[in-house]
Amino acid sequence: MTINAREAILQAARNIAQSQGYNGLNFRDLAAEVGIKPASIYYHFPSKADLGVAVARRYWEDGAAALELISLETPDALDALHRFPEIFRRSLEADNRLCLGSFVGAETDNLPAEMTQEIQAFAEVNVAWLSKLLVAANLTEPEDSEKRARAIFSAVAGAQLIARSRSDISLFDNLIDTYRAYGPLPA
Repeated sequence: MTINAREAILQAARNIAQSQGYNGLNFRDLAAEVGIKPASIYYHFPSKADLGVAVARRYWEDGAAALELISLETPDALDALHRFPEIFRRSLEADNRLCLGSFVGAETDNLPAEMTQEIQAFAEVNVAWLSKLLVAANLTEPEDSEKRARAIFSAVAGAQLIARSRSDISLFDNLIDTYRAYGPLPA
């Protein structure tokens, strides 16, 4: 197995988890997707739990990198905040997938504890980024920024869930516009 095979497994597992959740992950389907034998997956991931943890960790790391890229490309804090929903929109654009944090987060009662921690890290990374930018844009006081950041994160994730359930990305866009007009997103 090569590093490329490991990456292919992680990417395919992420795609499956974003459309079917953790319980939808199985090594036989995953191997068919990647084009390898199911036993080959065990070389990199001895168990489904190990695979789930690796997928969740990579997901929040990729999310943190995407947020950092927005900050680099858009140095104005308010403009960067306006771009936040595009991260969630991308999942909908990719075969109507749901944010892994939302989909798998709903399964926390059935997840390995370490995977639950990695999924929670995704939310915390997003909230911390939003909180920092809300203060930088002078939209909230530091002591209130985390509350508003959680409201924004929850609202955008909820808009994605509603849009996915109807396979209608325009519904996501309309909800984001409404959040900007009436809160919690800044106008």
